[in-house]
Amino acid sequence: MRATPLILAGAALALAACGEGRDRRGDMRICTPFLEAKADGQAANTAALAPATPAAAVDDCLHRWGYTLAASSDRADEVAQAAVAACTSAIAQWNQQGLTTGAVPTAPAAEAQSLVTGEPSNAMAEHYAYARNRALFYVVQGRAGKCAAPARPANSVTAPAR
Repeated sequence: MRATPLILAGAALALAACGEGRDRRGDMRICTPFLEAKADGQAANTAALAPATPAAAVDDCLHRWGYTLAASSDRADEVAQAAVAACTSAIAQWNQQGLTTGAVPTAPAAEAQSLVTGEPSNAMAEHYAYARNRALFYVVQGRAGKCAAPARPANSVTAPAR
C-alpha cells in the first residue's frame, strides 16, 4: 500500500503536465473584428467609422477597451469593470437617449421586469448590466483568442452620429 502515494503523486504530475504541450497562441477565429480604416492606407472617413447609435457606441467602446485591457494580469471581472469605467460617458449618452423624446426630456420609465432575469429593472439598470456583461465577454474573448488590440486606440472612440 506504500506505492499508492507514489502512484498518486506521479498521476498528479502527469495531469499537471497535460497543459504544457498545448498551443498557447489562442484561436483568433473567435476575435470580433473592429471597424477600421482601409488597409490600403487611404485616409479614414471618421464619420463613417463612428457608431450609428449610442448603443453601438457603447459596444464599440467596450470592445476596444476590453481587448486593450485584456492583456492585464488582473482578474477578468476586474478588467471588465475597468472597461466599463472607461466607457461611462458613452453609457451616459445611451441612457440620456433613453430619457429624451426629441429635445424634451421625459421622466424615466417605471420599473418593469427584466426580460433576462425576471427581476424588477429599468432601462438604465439594463444598460449597465449589458455593459458589464459585454465588457466581461470582450475581455475573456480577447484573452482566449489572443485578440489584437484595436489599431485605433480605445480612447479615440468617436461620438455616435445623430
